[in-house]
Amino acid sequence: MKSQRPVDLAREHGISAQSVRNYERDGVLPPAARTASGYRRYTHVHAAALRAFLALVPAHGHAVAGDVMRAVGGGDVDGALRLLDASHAQLLRDRETLDGVAAAARVLAAPLPPPVARAVPIGALAHRLGVKPATLRKWERAGILAPERDRATRQRVYGPADVRDAELAHLLRRGGYLLAHIAAVVRQVRAAGGPEALAETLGTWRERLTARGRAMLAAAGLLDEYLRTVDGQ
Repeated sequence: MKSQRPVDLAREHGISAQSVRNYERDGVLPPAARTASGYRRYTHVHAAALRAFLALVPAHGHAVAGDVMRAVGGGDVDGALRLLDASHAQLLRDRETLDGVAAAARVLAAPLPPPVARAVPIGALAHRLGVKPATLRKWERAGILAPERDRATRQRVYGPADVRDAELAHLLRRGGYLLAHIAAVVRQVRAAGGPEALAETLGTWRERLTARGRAMLAAAGLLDEYLRTVDGQ
């Protein structure tokens, strides 16, 4: 294959020639040979590297993709594979979290008490739930609750959203869920805007994980193609 200019590699992917030069600068692409006049000349190896990197980004994220390519470029293929293993493990954890949140969403279908109209102190919230204040402090340490502090007294105060989160936590705790799991569920409820909206986000969340998994498959093929190209150059 004849040598190519940065613009030739860029055109295939709809990116700028400067992006190609930046990728080389950052170690994502191997160093390019130069003509007598100083112009970069890329080969089929660079083209394979660019395809692999751009496929790795949606699969594993920009930082991991760059680290993988730099590891390969430095001859540390095992190191690159370890990075990919860690990313696959994270995807599995995300799937397990999604499954747990989906299961918890069924518990959250139970009706909650009427919401409070204003912030309440820790004693009032503990009384509302029928738990001890120490329990609420424990939930705070677990990342389930994040109450504000009264400016004058520095005492914890729980707004309507905090009370809702505490009631969700209480409901899930009665269902046998561990605190770490409850914290993950509550974070998703906050992000969704409430337990009712959570159910609507689960399908989108699962679609994102599926898309990421399929991107990993595509990236693996292109990375293997790049490794074969390097081995055969």
